Amino acid sequence: QVYLVESGGGSVQAGGSLRLSCAASGYTFTIFCMAWFRQAPGKEREAVASVYTGTGSSFYADSVKGRFTLSQDNVKNILYLQMDNLQPEDTAMYYCARQLIGGKSCRAGSPAPSDFTQWGQGTQVTVSA
Repeated sequence: QVYLVESGGGSVQAGGSLRLSCAASGYTFTIFCMAWFRQAPGKEREAVASVYTGTGSSFYADSVKGRFTLSQDNVKNILYLQMDNLQPEDTAMYYCARQLIGGKSCRAGSPAPSDFTQWGQGTQVTVSA
């Protein structure tokens, strides 16, 4: 059974930082494309960042480039999203997701939610002005 469990969300003021964690279990961590998505109320789910855990090759949405950083712990099977200089527009529920097929790199460019079949429950990030 595949499990993805997010944690680390919270409330911060603009300019603050948070580190989200996605603890993965039930599969080989280092052979899948994984991604962080976010969804604000009334808006569509959007891709934040993705990484092929086998190589560390990553993608960042333009809106977070230079502020958010992916990292991973291959011993603990955790994917992290370090979020710095947070802004009110970053307020959303953040989800960790895993691509269906292992051994396959992430698609070029922005990941599509339809490529991911395993999702965590989400962790809320709220940024106040």
